Amino acid sequence: MQSNLYETDFYAWTLEQSKLLKEGDFKHLDIPNLVEEIESLGKQQRQELRNRLGVLIGHLLKWDYQPEKRSKSWRVTIREQRREILQLLKESPSLQPYLSEAIADAYEAGLDLVMQETPLEYSDLPENCPYTSELDPDFPTDLNAV
Repeated sequence: MQSNLYETDFYAWTLEQSKLLKEGDFKHLDIPNLVEEIESLGKQQRQELRNRLGVLIGHLLKWDYQPEKRSKSWRVTIREQRREILQLLKESPSLQPYLSEAIADAYEAGLDLVMQETPLEYSDLPENCPYTSELDPDFPTDLNAV
């Protein structure tokens, strides 16, 4: 029944599994699907970190490589993404060791954002991510100069 519910009504399945856990009824839990869902939650956290870093890096690149077009919107996006990344790392500190890898992976997404939103070309930008201190609230130093 539980596996069928998992496939036909995921929300109802989550409610049922939660109820069984609260009641301590472990023998009726859908263990294989619970394991899959718990592993998936960890992957989602890593993906959220990469996505937010990609947006942050893209806006930092635009900030650095198009200073004449800096805007309040870019500044707010940089601040927002930085704040959300720091909150994510605070809530899941075990993501911290993954940060360098996530930055490297997110750089490609940041480049793509720049390509979509600016006249810049890939050849105009660094081959590797130039940012290592992008979570520092004072970086870039001219962030409030718009």
